[in-house]
Amino acid sequence: MTAELTIGEFSVMTQLSKKALRHYHELGLLEPAHIDRFNGYRRYDTQQVSIAHIIRRFRNLGLSVPDIKAVLATDDVVKRNAIIASHLQQMEDQLLDTQRAVAALRELLAPNTTALPVSFRSVPVVPAWAITDLVNLGDIDAWFSDAFRELRSGLSSAGNVASGPSGGLYAQELFSDELGEVTVFIPTQAVLGATGRVRVVEIPAAEVAVAVHRGTHAEADRTYGALGTYVTERLLSIDGPVRENYLEPDGHTGEAVTEICWPVFRTSTG
Repeated sequence: MTAELTIGEFSVMTQLSKKALRHYHELGLLEPAHIDRFNGYRRYDTQQVSIAHIIRRFRNLGLSVPDIKAVLATDDVVKRNAIIASHLQQMEDQLLDTQRAVAALRELLAPNTTALPVSFRSVPVVPAWAITDLVNLGDIDAWFSDAFRELRSGLSSAGNVASGPSGGLYAQELFSDELGEVTVFIPTQAVLGATGRVRVVEIPAAEVAVAVHRGTHAEADRTYGALGTYVTERLLSIDGPVRENYLEPDGHTGEAVTEICWPVFRTSTG
């Protein structure tokens, strides 16, 4: 047997404020069992208490309102668990990002005084398949993944192979103005079979100072900073895109070994 509850009583029993309950009603997440048509007072019943508890816990975990609606609306356990598992994975990913950020901050508080190894290289012209776009900095990771997926798929479908590590060219405006030209490429001798956004190009030659970054791309700012400092203090930096070579594996999101190549003007080979 159930009993009707005033919104005040329901609020005490569920630990949800009247404001929160009105908001959930407006969202269609938790509708009162009865609304008085004369005074508008909301009344709930005792069967709704457990549902309110579930909603409260899901919201504390950061589950979105549409996802909570989907969980409550379905009797399909597999579908319900898939929604919850997807959110838990997002939470684990966010936790990992937070742990990495904390580790990076600790390193900044107790910096490593070991100098960053910097080498120099004359990069020859490289024939490659490439995708070039004007990209917003906030979209770079998603664009990067999609572009490389298209490059690899096209290369494989055409029966061609890479002739070296993949890479990217990043215009300085991407960082300074949050909008700039980006080219990602896979070196290959193949000249036939490119489709879609993929173009057969020659990546231009360059003189570069090179530093190796180990870790995620989100942590590459320290390597960029150290390499840029070295170049500006000791060499002549020139305008031009920064080049990245992805040694293992290709990607912006996972642990990787990336060569960061800063364009320079050299007057000697020493």
